[in-house]
Amino acid sequence: MRELSLLARHAGTVFVGQIAVMAFGITDTMVAARYSGEALAALSVGSATYISIFVALLGVLSAQLPTWSEMRGAGRPIELGRSVRQSLYLAAIVSATGMAVLLWPGPLLEWTDVPASLRGEVEHYLAILALALPPALLFRLYSTLNQSLGKPLLVTWIQIGSLGLKIPLSLWFVFGGAGLPPQGLAGCALATLVVNWTMLGIAVLMLRTQDLYAPYRLWQRLERPHGPTLRGFARLGIPTGLAVMVEVTSFTLMALFIARQGMVAAASHQVASTLGASLYMLPLALGIATSARVSYWLGAQQPARARAVLRLGLKLALGLALACALAVWLLQEPLARLFAGHNAPVVALAAALLPWVALYHVADAVQAVCVFILRSYGIATASLVTYCVLLWGVGLGGGYLLAYGGVPGLAPLQSPAAFWIAAALALALTAIAFLTLLWLASRRHRPAAS
Repeated sequence: MRELSLLARHAGTVFVGQIAVMAFGITDTMVAARYSGEALAALSVGSATYISIFVALLGVLSAQLPTWSEMRGAGRPIELGRSVRQSLYLAAIVSATGMAVLLWPGPLLEWTDVPASLRGEVEHYLAILALALPPALLFRLYSTLNQSLGKPLLVTWIQIGSLGLKIPLSLWFVFGGAGLPPQGLAGCALATLVVNWTMLGIAVLMLRTQDLYAPYRLWQRLERPHGPTLRGFARLGIPTGLAVMVEVTSFTLMALFIARQGMVAAASHQVASTLGASLYMLPLALGIATSARVSYWLGAQQPARARAVLRLGLKLALGLALACALAVWLLQEPLARLFAGHNAPVVALAAALLPWVALYHVADAVQAVCVFILRSYGIATASLVTYCVLLWGVGLGGGYLLAYGGVPGLAPLQSPAAFWIAAALALALTAIAFLTLLWLASRRHRPAAS
C-alpha cells in the first residue's frame, strides 16, 4: 500500500503539472481556431514540427532520470550533484541543435509537401519558438532532477502558475489590444517565449534558496566536461532521444502529411491530436513515477521491490487508459465541439476521428509506461529499434499507404482516419514487444545496457 500511495502521489503531481503544460497547446488550439481556420491549420503544422524537435531533445535530457534516481537510492548525493552540473553541457548542445532546426525548417516543410500558403506563417511561428527552446529544455532538466528526488511538487506549482500567465498573454498577443496590434498565430509563440523564460527564472531561484537541494551541493564551481560522465549520458540519452523522436514524429508527422488534404482535414486532425496528446499526459506521469521508484529500488539493491512497483505501474496504466478511452468514445461530438468551436465541417470530421483516438490511447498508455521502466533497466537501443520498425514502418508508413496509395480491395481513404487506424495498430504491436522486453529485463534483476 505504501508503494501505491507513493506512485499515486508522485504520478498525480506530475500529471497535474503536465496537464498545465499541455494546456499551453490546448490554449493555442482554441485561440487559433477562433482567430481563423487558416491560423489553426498553420498551428497544426507548426506545433507538430516544434513538438517533434522539442520532445526528441527533451528525451536526451530526461533519460538521466533513472540514473539520478539510482544514485539517490544508493546514497550518493555528491555524485548526483556533480552529474547534474555535467548535464548542463549536454543541455547546451541539444539547445543549439534544436534552435538551428527551428530557424531553418524549409527542407522539412518542403519534404512533407506542406502547402505554400501555410509556410510563411509556420516559419515565423517556429523562428519565435527557437528562442523559447533553451529555457524550456533547461526547465525540464530541473523537472527531471525533482522527479528523481521524488519531489515533483515544486515543478508542478511553477507549471500551474505559468498557465495562468500563458492564457491571457496568448489572447492578448493573438487578438491585440491595449495598443498592441493583432499578431495572429505568432502571438501564441510570443506568449510561450515569455512564459518559458519566466519558468526558468523561478526554477533557478528555487535551486538557490530551497534546503531540499543542499545535500547535493549543486552550486559548486562547474567542472570541466568529464568524458566518462558525458559518455554515460550519451549511451542512454542518445538512443532515448532518438526513440522519443521516432515516437513523437510518428505522431506529429501525421499532421504534415494530412495537411495536403486541405484546411478542414488539417484542423480536424489538430483537434484529435490535441486530445490524444492530452490523454498521453496520464501514462506519461505514471511512467515517470514508476521509473523513478523502480530505479530507486534497483540502486538500493532490492530488485524484488523494483518488480513489484513495475507490475503495479502497469496495472494502473491499463485501468486508467480503458476508463479514458471509454469517455472519449462516448463523448466524441461534445469533445470535438469544445476544441473546434462552431466550425461545423471541422467538428464533424474531428468527431469521426475520436473513436480511433480512444483505441490509440489504450495501446499508447501501456507502451509509454513500459518504455520508461525499460530505461530503468538500462534498455534504450532495443526500444529505438522497435519504434523505428513499428511506429515509422507500420504506423506512419501504413497510414500513408491507406490514405494515398490504397491496399488491395480498398481505395485510398484520403482521410486523416487512415493515419489514426495505422497508428493504433502500430502502438498495439509496440506494447506487446515492450512487455516482452520488460519481462526479460526484470528477470535479469540488474540494469543492463541493450
